[in-house]
Amino acid sequence: QVQLVESGGGLVQAGGSLRLSCAASGSRFSLNDVGWYRRPPGKQRELVALITRDGSGTTYSDVVQGRFTISRDNAKNMVYLQMNSLKPEDTAVYYCYVQATLGITKHNYWGQGTQVTVSS
Repeated sequence: QVQLVESGGGLVQAGGSLRLSCAASGSRFSLNDVGWYRRPPGKQRELVALITRDGSGTTYSDVVQGRFTISRDNAKNMVYLQMNSLKPEDTAVYYCYVQATLGITKHNYWGQGTQVTVSS
């Protein structure tokens, strides 16, 4: 099993910045692709950003491209999302996602979510 704990959410004014962190813990696992999703109020969960195992490849949704930056620290099993130029429409619960290998099998894990609220 892998446990994910997110932090860094909160209330910010439009144009401001926040940095989300996700700490992965457990025993005998390695992280593969990791990322962030979000669920805006009344909407379905959507992809925000993904980053490959070695950090060489990233994917962003069109609406955050150029404003958000995903990164990871494999030595610490950490995933980050730097969010700049925040807009009210970025308001959502943000979820950390990881794909982890335990033994010879791959598993998907989700964090509990952290609320981000952007006021206009």
